[in-house]
Amino acid sequence: MKWITREHPKIDRIASPWLIKRFIDPDAEIIYVPFSDVLSQAASLDAIPFDIPGVEHTHYADECTFDYLVKKYRITDPAVLAMAPIVRGADTDRHDMAPQASGLWAISAGLAYNYNDDHELLDKGMLIYDALYSWARHLQHEKHTQQPYEHLLLEMFNRFFKPKQREGSHMPAWAQELKEMIQDHIDSSLSLKELSKDLDINPSYLSREFSKHFNNLSFGEYIRKQRIDRAIQLMEDPAYSLTEISYLTGFSDQSHFTRIFRKYTGQNPSTYRKNLLKK
Repeated sequence: MKWITREHPKIDRIASPWLIKRFIDPDAEIIYVPFSDVLSQAASLDAIPFDIPGVEHTHYADECTFDYLVKKYRITDPAVLAMAPIVRGADTDRHDMAPQASGLWAISAGLAYNYNDDHELLDKGMLIYDALYSWARHLQHEKHTQQPYEHLLLEMFNRFFKPKQREGSHMPAWAQELKEMIQDHIDSSLSLKELSKDLDINPSYLSREFSKHFNNLSFGEYIRKQRIDRAIQLMEDPAYSLTEISYLTGFSDQSHFTRIFRKYTGQNPSTYRKNLLKK
């Protein structure tokens, strides 16, 4: 069977094909086309469209396409069920859902950066999800720091040597530069790994220190807030549709935009905009 979705995949449009080929349709042909061509090409090729708004196999509420496929095809494999919140967290910028979500996002963003050909990217992504599946099935309880002395060293470092933020200290230069970089690229995919490279700062340090200088928000929370603030600015211009605003502010699709917008404002985007334009 043919399965079709929009081009330039990162998370869900790699994870879902992996799930389809490994558990649903081993002979599946995955097709990537421009967003505007998905439905017309699906009809002409007799293909199943997925991970776009308005089709069956897509996001619902807080869940992504990977979740829907698991439910629809009644996949009960424990390793796949363990992978689901990792994929969901990475795909919806909810890295708090699973400790591995931010790592999956970083790897996926890096792959998409390195490979321009979507099918080559899918081939590499299949290896990543095969590895994640093996971890979920066999290695979830393994730790890298297995030796007792390693745990002791980590404990001693955190207790006596880990630097503490001084009260009343000003935002350091790297944090100010990072703030400006985020504002300049709020409409594109952002990851701490890519930003840390531009800043020449260790990504682990950046992740650890971020909330101290950004209103006690995690990187994902801060990005989502900035995107919502930018969306509200764009809503003041009637020339932009809500679909256009969702993509201009870096959301994966309008349903994702609507969910996050409602979380931050308590209203649907359409209702909020209507009230905004009345003022």
